[in-house]
Amino acid sequence: MAKVRRRRVRDTWKEKKWYTVTAPSLFGEKEIGVTPARDPKLLSTRRVEATMRELTGDFSRQYVKLKFEIENVTGDKATTKFIGHEVTTDYVRSMIRRGTSRVDAPKIVKTKDGYKVKVHTLAITTRRAKSSQQRYMRKIIEDKIEELASEKTFNELVEGIVTEKIASEIYHEAKKVYPLKRVEIIKTKVLGEPA
Repeated sequence: MAKVRRRRVRDTWKEKKWYTVTAPSLFGEKEIGVTPARDPKLLSTRRVEATMRELTGDFSRQYVKLKFEIENVTGDKATTKFIGHEVTTDYVRSMIRRGTSRVDAPKIVKTKDGYKVKVHTLAITTRRAKSSQQRYMRKIIEDKIEELASEKTFNELVEGIVTEKIASEIYHEAKKVYPLKRVEIIKTKVLGEPA
């Protein structure tokens, strides 16, 4: 009877090293987690998520998820770049009530320093709006976000979005068309960087 030789399984965990992942300078280079890797080269383009609460300590902003991508590794530190953000679906649902209208306005904008960003703005009216009013409001929101983005650098735009300053500016512009309950930028995604 032939003897079956068993291969020894290599424990790859022992070969891995832990790296500290930090947020971009825009978010104060705070530590947002640790990640293991056998080779630092394997870390590039790895994605990490953090909530606004983890970065600022503000519990009321727990529903905002920020997305980062590892860009650089020096020693055991991995630095990231901002690639987008998203608001949790349960938070969006909690804002929408019966008898209100939801106006979605996704728009691809270009910043002053050449970044292409897709910005999805959501406006919620106090009462149900006619489709013509919704169309007009969508147009106003898209024009305003385009104008604001073209005046700002990428970092200024991201800061304005996460601090809700841009949403507030859009709110004041769009409420002239129809009474609004709230305006929120619910999602952003970086589509391209300057060449």
